[in-house]
Amino acid sequence: MKETNKGRAEAADPVSELTTNRLSVYLRCLNALDSAGVRTVSSQALAEQFHLNAAQIRKDLAYFGEFGVRGVGYYVKELRRHLRQILGLDGRVAIAIMGAGNLGLALADYPGFRDEGFEIVALFDSMRDKIGQRSRAGVPIHDIRDFRKAVRRGRIRIAVIAVPADAAQSVVNTVVSAGIKAVLNFSPGTLKVPSDVKLKSVDLTVSLESLSFFLAQGDLDA
Repeated sequence: MKETNKGRAEAADPVSELTTNRLSVYLRCLNALDSAGVRTVSSQALAEQFHLNAAQIRKDLAYFGEFGVRGVGYYVKELRRHLRQILGLDGRVAIAIMGAGNLGLALADYPGFRDEGFEIVALFDSMRDKIGQRSRAGVPIHDIRDFRKAVRRGRIRIAVIAVPADAAQSVVNTVVSAGIKAVLNFSPGTLKVPSDVKLKSVDLTVSLESLSFFLAQGDLDA
């Protein structure tokens, strides 16, 4: 009998973040295959084409059920649909961006989010001259004081923090108090959230410093 995704997830240990990150990679690979008209793919072919690990692919997918067919491999469209369901992308995921500065506006207008099932429904700011305006793509900018009402009205699930560092913790507190459980932070520094809130930080400066270190080491070896 084929196990359901829900049954497997309930019976096993919690899924690690590394596993979910790899599922995202697999989904992107399957998107590319689907766009190319590929109907089936084996774990070995998937690994070879996208420089992945075939054994790891099989292990990760087996955690959620039996998706492969002996002698055939995986049906690309079907596996893609399953991964989107596992990752919670089989429905609309509403996102709010906190901060209508250059970064916030750029994120709001990025078309790739909608392609993957994420909908930027609103920007929030405290500056009066920005409130009531819209981004180039038409995303409205609201007063941050109306955030709680907007969360309920728009069923916002994720908040993106794109404000200066000195305002970040206060904004995160506003987000958490409105009931948001998932936060993506682009502001530098360390933020504090309750244990039941998932916070992921993207520090562009740290990434650039890592690249600079790589270049510096190459210069030393030359």
